[in-house]
Amino acid sequence: MLENIVSVEWLNNHLQDKNVLVFDATISKVVGDISALSKAQIPGTQFFDIKKKFSIANAPFPNTIPSAEQFEENIQVLGVNSDSKVVIYDDNGIYSSARAWWLFKTFGFNNVAILDGGLPEWKAKDFTLEDKTTNNSRKKGNFKAIYNPDNVVFFDSLETISKDDNYKIIDARSSDRFNCIVAEPRAGLRSGTIPTSTNLPFNMVLDDNKLKQKTELQTVFKNLAKENQHLVFTCGSGITASVLALAATVAGYNNSVYDGSWTEYGTLTIA
Repeated sequence: MLENIVSVEWLNNHLQDKNVLVFDATISKVVGDISALSKAQIPGTQFFDIKKKFSIANAPFPNTIPSAEQFEENIQVLGVNSDSKVVIYDDNGIYSSARAWWLFKTFGFNNVAILDGGLPEWKAKDFTLEDKTTNNSRKKGNFKAIYNPDNVVFFDSLETISKDDNYKIIDARSSDRFNCIVAEPRAGLRSGTIPTSTNLPFNMVLDDNKLKQKTELQTVFKNLAKENQHLVFTCGSGITASVLALAATVAGYNNSVYDGSWTEYGTLTIA
């Protein structure tokens, strides 16, 4: 079984293994420019399309979690089998790759890891690249999705959770957004915070492009939550909340992601 995070050296050594599958889960950041992203990829990579294949495209809020049936159908197209080893990366280091990792875990596939440092770290080691237009399609896989409801929190549960000391809501947005110093990047979305939530900007669990060490992550979460609390992560639209979910999992904390995050909460509630 893979750990939740693997090094670029590990992937370089195992890239030709028959059951290793590599996915690029890059999305542009909210205010980013997709044209600025890399034109190259790790050899053998397939694109994990969060926006079009692994979210409900016509949902009222961005990145809404798909059904088990949708996830299974699209993941089989990518050639994922029950015995596959999946490694996910993105062009930004550790950003949207964590959302793909979380989706795999949520639908019952556990032999999945994030590439520590993502494409920037792979490039820094001067490992081989290929053009992104390369066709690396696979034979249809046999993976069967089993939904894990413990990984997900929805809007209807938040009021109860916010009053329950067994839970701790942690917001991955920047401190300026959390403290309403700057406007939300999505037009028309009000500023604010979920009641009783605390702030942990997602980059606080990273060292540049890489995840902090386990002991460092344990210290980060120990300063925010009690050891036995279940952590619930939120952000703008469920992407960077998944980075904190990755970090908390490595640190040994039970956790969930509020799927709608602030985009949903700020829309459905009034200040």
